[in-house]
Amino acid sequence: MSGLRERKKAKTKLAIQGHAVRLFREQGYAATTMDQIAEAAEVSPSTVFRYFATKEELVTTDEFDPVIFAAFEEQPAELGLVQAWRGAMRAVLDRVTDAEMATEFERMRLVMVVPEVWAGSLGNITKTLATMIELSARRVGRQADDPAVRGAIGAMFGVLLMTALEWGASPEADLLAMVDSALEQLESGPAL
Repeated sequence: MSGLRERKKAKTKLAIQGHAVRLFREQGYAATTMDQIAEAAEVSPSTVFRYFATKEELVTTDEFDPVIFAAFEEQPAELGLVQAWRGAMRAVLDRVTDAEMATEFERMRLVMVVPEVWAGSLGNITKTLATMIELSARRVGRQADDPAVRGAIGAMFGVLLMTALEWGASPEADLLAMVDSALEQLESGPAL
């Protein structure tokens, strides 16, 4: 029974976020209230606050990171670090629906243009980086504070962040192709 309950909660959370992002696009971030979001999602304001403590969290909460982390841990052991992250990204982004991708694009656009959302996203960015370092260190049998692990993941994270920001400015671009190409170039080494 808890499986069904958890699925319902996840569905509600995604619906609230989807309505919020749509309203932010239509009305502007500053002009949209939490009450309007609750009304659009057909839930109470207290339900919105149960899932998202702040307005910024409606944009900065990323449901894809945990899925990508799980896909990374499922990658074959013989793959190198960049190959494993590339495989994980491919596995997840290949399953994203057009509607989910549209919501993700709007989230990225809001992060780039709304200063308080950019500031609110820094905690999520830091947490994602720390998790990538931890998972990568475990995969290669080293400690998370190992300079080689931190350097490799720092480079990869920089490439992924730059790719995401470029995608946020190009609505017609194929995010999966961009990520795959960027990681392929990183894996090959800079050709400068």
